[in-house]
Amino acid sequence: MRRELIAKLGEGIVGDDGEIDRRKVGALVFEDRDLLLWLEQLLHPRVAREYLLWREQLAQLPNPPRVCVTEVPLLYEAGGEERFDVVVALTASPRIRERRGRPVPEDRADRQLPDDEKLRRADFAYVNNGSIEDLDGFVASVMSELEHRDVNLT
Repeated sequence: MRRELIAKLGEGIVGDDGEIDRRKVGALVFEDRDLLLWLEQLLHPRVAREYLLWREQLAQLPNPPRVCVTEVPLLYEAGGEERFDVVVALTASPRIRERRGRPVPEDRADRQLPDDEKLRRADFAYVNNGSIEDLDGFVASVMSELEHRDVNLT
């Protein structure tokens, strides 16, 4: 993949340490929708393969976990929800995200589904505007329900 990235985006994306500099890549692709689409088409299948391999490895363990969790920031946008038995959506208001130092960058917000659509489509949804204890309670209740469901990891 390194070769493809450099061929498409140029040597300027290589940092002083010789590694691909993700910030430099981001600066290029978030300014050019065609480049962004190209990068997503390069990355998303690889990420999906890695996830499916990991899930398969978990299922082969002598005592596989009842629940495995994967964070997928652009799940619906990438069409990846069909790979999961259950979707849990977490969001927070723009004001809270900003206060927490995690605002959605303006150059990305228009590519993402609105939060209310993500929450509507999810099996479990939570607006994380409260305390860490509130969030812990939500996660515990979801985990409790999922641990008791008949879900097959393979």
